[in-house]
Amino acid sequence: MTTFDFGNGLVPAHQHPNGGGWVADTATVSETAYVGPNAVVSGNARVSGCAEVSGNAKVYGNAWVSGNAKVSGDAVVSGNAKVSGDAKVFDDAWVTDNAWVSGNAWVTGDPVVSGNAWVTGDAEVSGNAKVIDNAMVSGNAMVYDNVMVSGNAVVTGNE
Repeated sequence: MTTFDFGNGLVPAHQHPNGGGWVADTATVSETAYVGPNAVVSGNARVSGCAEVSGNAKVYGNAWVSGNAKVSGDAVVSGNAKVSGDAKVFDDAWVTDNAWVSGNAWVTGDPVVSGNAWVTGDAEVSGNAKVIDNAMVSGNAMVYDNVMVSGNAVVTGNE
Protein backbone atom coordinates (compact mmCIF):
# COMPACT_ATOMS: atom_id res chain seq x y z
CA MET A 1 0.00 0.00 0.00
CA THR A 2 1.26 3.46 -0.93
CA THR A 3 0.83 6.27 1.57
CA PHE A 4 1.33 10.04 1.62
CA ASP A 5 1.29 12.65 4.39
CA PHE A 6 -1.22 15.40 3.52
CA GLY A 7 -0.38 17.16 6.79
CA ASN A 8 -2.02 14.94 9.40
CA GLY A 9 0.01 11.77 9.11
CA LEU A 10 0.29 9.08 6.47
CA VAL A 11 -2.87 7.97 4.66
CA PRO A 12 -3.41 5.54 1.77
CA ALA A 13 -2.91 7.51 -1.44
CA HIS A 14 -1.78 7.35 -5.04
CA GLN A 15 -0.29 9.66 -7.64
CA HIS A 16 -2.77 10.81 -10.26
CA PRO A 17 -1.86 9.51 -13.72
CA ASN A 18 -2.56 12.91 -15.30
CA GLY A 19 -0.02 15.19 -13.61
CA GLY A 20 1.46 13.04 -10.85
CA GLY A 21 -0.05 14.92 -7.90
CA TRP A 22 -1.05 13.06 -4.74
CA VAL A 23 -4.63 11.93 -4.25
CA ALA A 24 -5.91 10.29 -1.07
CA ASP A 25 -7.62 6.98 -1.76
CA THR A 26 -10.74 8.45 -0.12
CA ALA A 27 -10.89 11.28 -2.69
CA THR A 28 -12.27 10.97 -6.23
CA VAL A 29 -10.45 12.44 -9.22
CA SER A 30 -11.57 11.69 -12.77
CA GLU A 31 -9.05 10.49 -15.32
CA THR A 32 -9.72 13.59 -17.44
CA ALA A 33 -8.81 15.95 -14.59
CA TYR A 34 -5.27 17.17 -13.97
CA VAL A 35 -3.50 17.13 -10.59
CA GLY A 36 -0.04 18.70 -10.91
CA PRO A 37 3.06 17.20 -9.28
CA ASN A 38 2.98 19.48 -6.20
CA ALA A 39 -0.81 19.67 -5.84
CA VAL A 40 -2.83 17.48 -3.46
CA VAL A 41 -6.42 16.26 -3.24
CA SER A 42 -7.44 14.62 0.04
CA GLY A 43 -10.32 13.79 2.37
CA ASN A 44 -13.54 13.14 0.45
CA ALA A 45 -12.81 15.84 -2.14
CA ARG A 46 -13.85 15.39 -5.77
CA VAL A 47 -12.20 16.72 -8.90
CA SER A 48 -14.07 15.98 -12.11
CA GLY A 49 -14.38 16.85 -15.78
CA CYS A 50 -11.38 18.69 -17.18
CA ALA A 51 -10.71 20.54 -13.94
CA GLU A 52 -7.10 21.31 -12.99
CA VAL A 53 -5.41 21.45 -9.60
CA SER A 54 -1.83 22.66 -9.99
CA GLY A 55 1.03 24.50 -8.34
CA ASN A 56 0.94 23.94 -4.57
CA ALA A 57 -2.87 23.98 -4.48
CA LYS A 58 -4.83 21.89 -1.99
CA VAL A 59 -8.36 20.54 -2.37
CA TYR A 60 -9.67 18.70 0.67
CA GLY A 61 -12.59 17.98 2.96
CA ASN A 62 -15.77 17.48 0.93
CA ALA A 63 -14.83 20.12 -1.64
CA TRP A 64 -15.71 19.74 -5.34
CA VAL A 65 -13.81 21.14 -8.31
CA SER A 66 -15.54 20.44 -11.61
CA GLY A 67 -15.96 21.38 -15.25
CA ASN A 68 -13.02 23.39 -16.59
CA ALA A 69 -12.29 25.04 -13.24
CA LYS A 70 -8.69 25.72 -12.27
CA VAL A 71 -7.24 25.81 -8.76
CA SER A 72 -3.57 26.81 -8.76
CA GLY A 73 -0.70 28.55 -7.00
CA ASP A 74 -1.06 28.25 -3.22
CA ALA A 75 -4.87 28.22 -3.37
CA VAL A 76 -7.01 26.14 -1.01
CA VAL A 77 -10.50 24.78 -1.62
CA SER A 78 -11.89 23.06 1.47
CA GLY A 79 -14.92 22.19 3.54
CA ASN A 80 -18.00 21.74 1.35
CA ALA A 81 -16.89 24.42 -1.11
CA LYS A 82 -17.49 24.11 -4.85
CA VAL A 83 -15.53 25.57 -7.75
CA SER A 84 -17.17 24.91 -11.12
CA GLY A 85 -17.55 25.97 -14.72
CA ASP A 86 -14.56 27.98 -15.95
CA ALA A 87 -13.86 29.54 -12.55
CA LYS A 88 -10.31 30.15 -11.37
CA VAL A 89 -9.02 30.15 -7.80
CA PHE A 90 -5.34 30.96 -7.67
CA ASP A 91 -2.35 32.47 -5.91
CA ASP A 92 -3.13 32.83 -2.18
CA ALA A 93 -6.91 32.42 -2.39
CA TRP A 94 -9.17 30.38 -0.11
CA VAL A 95 -12.63 29.03 -0.89
CA THR A 96 -14.04 27.35 2.22
CA ASP A 97 -17.12 26.23 4.13
CA ASN A 98 -20.15 26.03 1.77
CA ALA A 99 -18.96 28.71 -0.64
CA TRP A 100 -19.44 28.35 -4.37
CA VAL A 101 -17.36 29.95 -7.13
CA SER A 102 -18.75 29.38 -10.63
CA GLY A 103 -19.01 30.64 -14.18
CA ASN A 104 -15.96 32.67 -15.23
CA ALA A 105 -15.35 34.06 -11.75
CA TRP A 106 -11.87 34.59 -10.34
CA VAL A 107 -10.67 34.49 -6.75
CA THR A 108 -7.05 35.46 -6.35
CA GLY A 109 -4.87 36.69 -3.52
CA ASP A 110 -1.93 38.98 -4.07
CA PRO A 111 1.26 36.98 -3.49
CA VAL A 112 3.42 40.12 -3.70
CA VAL A 113 1.87 41.59 -0.54
CA SER A 114 0.84 38.25 0.99
CA GLY A 115 -2.81 38.98 0.26
CA ASN A 116 -5.33 36.23 0.89
CA ALA A 117 -8.64 36.56 -0.94
CA TRP A 118 -11.42 34.58 0.80
CA VAL A 119 -14.82 33.28 -0.22
CA THR A 120 -16.36 31.62 2.80
CA GLY A 121 -19.58 30.76 4.59
CA ASP A 122 -22.48 30.27 2.17
CA ALA A 123 -21.22 32.97 -0.20
CA GLU A 124 -21.48 32.69 -3.98
CA VAL A 125 -19.23 34.32 -6.56
CA SER A 126 -20.35 33.80 -10.15
CA GLY A 127 -20.51 35.17 -13.67
CA ASN A 128 -17.45 37.31 -14.45
CA ALA A 129 -17.02 38.50 -10.86
CA LYS A 130 -13.57 38.84 -9.30
CA VAL A 131 -12.48 38.71 -5.66
CA ILE A 132 -8.87 39.84 -5.44
CA ASP A 133 -6.12 41.09 -3.10
CA ASN A 134 -7.15 40.81 0.58
CA ALA A 135 -10.88 40.93 -0.13
CA MET A 136 -13.40 38.66 1.58
CA VAL A 137 -16.87 37.56 0.54
CA SER A 138 -18.69 35.75 3.34
CA GLY A 139 -22.00 34.87 4.95
CA ASN A 140 -24.81 34.57 2.41
CA ALA A 141 -23.34 37.25 0.15
CA MET A 142 -23.71 36.92 -3.61
CA VAL A 143 -21.23 38.60 -5.93
CA TYR A 144 -21.96 38.17 -9.63
CA ASP A 145 -21.98 39.64 -13.12
CA ASN A 146 -18.94 41.90 -13.66
CA VAL A 147 -18.46 43.01 -10.05
CA MET A 148 -14.94 43.27 -8.60
CA VAL A 149 -14.28 43.09 -4.85
CA SER A 150 -10.71 44.15 -4.14
CA GLY A 151 -8.27 45.69 -1.70
CA ASN A 152 -9.31 45.05 1.89
CA ALA A 153 -13.03 45.07 1.11
CA VAL A 154 -15.42 42.79 2.96
CA VAL A 155 -18.80 41.82 1.50
CA THR A 156 -21.03 39.85 3.82
CA GLY A 157 -24.61 38.67 3.91
CA ASN A 158 -26.86 37.72 6.79
CA GLU A 159 -25.94 34.35 8.21
